[in-house]
Amino acid sequence: MNNKIQEAADILKAVDGSNKFKGVEEPCGVLRGAQNAWDMLSEEQSQKHISTGSSDLNGILGGGIHCKEVTEIGGVPGVGKTQLGIQLAINVQIPVDYGGLGGKAVYIDTEGSFMVERAYQIAEGCISDIMEYFPYHHDKASSGQQNLQPERFLAGIYYFRICSYTEQIAVINHLEKFLGEHKDVRIVIIDSVTFHFRQDFDDLALRTRVLSGLSLKLMKLSKTYNLANSEGAHNLLGETLLLPIRVVLLNQVTTKFTEGSFQLTLALGDSWSHSSTNRLILYWKGNERCAYLDKSPSLPVASTPYAVTGKGVRDAVSSNCKRARIM
Repeated sequence: MNNKIQEAADILKAVDGSNKFKGVEEPCGVLRGAQNAWDMLSEEQSQKHISTGSSDLNGILGGGIHCKEVTEIGGVPGVGKTQLGIQLAINVQIPVDYGGLGGKAVYIDTEGSFMVERAYQIAEGCISDIMEYFPYHHDKASSGQQNLQPERFLAGIYYFRICSYTEQIAVINHLEKFLGEHKDVRIVIIDSVTFHFRQDFDDLALRTRVLSGLSLKLMKLSKTYNLANSEGAHNLLGETLLLPIRVVLLNQVTTKFTEGSFQLTLALGDSWSHSSTNRLILYWKGNERCAYLDKSPSLPVASTPYAVTGKGVRDAVSSNCKRARIM
């Protein structure tokens, strides 16, 4: 028992960064980190969401991609996962003067599905929407027209091409340092988090442990705060702002036998399902794409149609999509 007490004391001493730790009388850094729930709610409500490009999809997500959360998006091939990932990497860069975050994106591509030409098209679509919604504002905005160029949006995506699970582990472990050096990053997208672990990892027990460690790191990243960029560096009181990172994980689907039939479910099993705050499943209903919010700590289960157009992810023309049976 004494060994366990000493071990705990050593850990608290290391966390506190102090050599003066004698016992538990003096609070350490972890114990001083408490927040009250009202401040947490007020802080969350003050943060902007990242738009998906579809107002209906934003609606079931409570406004878009939330800060300080890990959002998992899964679906069958061709349903639009990568399209949505690229859309988020573009939309996070909408300047503050136009209601955006004015940030940048980290895009980790494990499947080679990221297409620069498509990102350029989506950036053009985003700029077209801004010009439509703010027809006169861009002449007066401090960001100006010089920021509304597709080249600027593409330059705001830090792209990592991953070719093995060892590279994926290395990059995720490097992300905290990278974000510390790139203060303007507001979102990290992994497309997909599943691919190499399904292809190359035969030891399922070891895979579960490795993924659990990566999950903890990604959860920690979602709580990371970076300094606001020059466009939104201060609030009304002149205080320097700290803005949180969003983490979005794209996932593949598999089949699961339950209740006497095979049903679609996201890959990596039940244990991985606890790794995200929100889970959004994309699926086909006839010829229409639909999104189903399967998991959220604060939002009800809901579904909505959406479309992938030349400009990117947008609202579907029809709205008759209903909840699908997906476990």
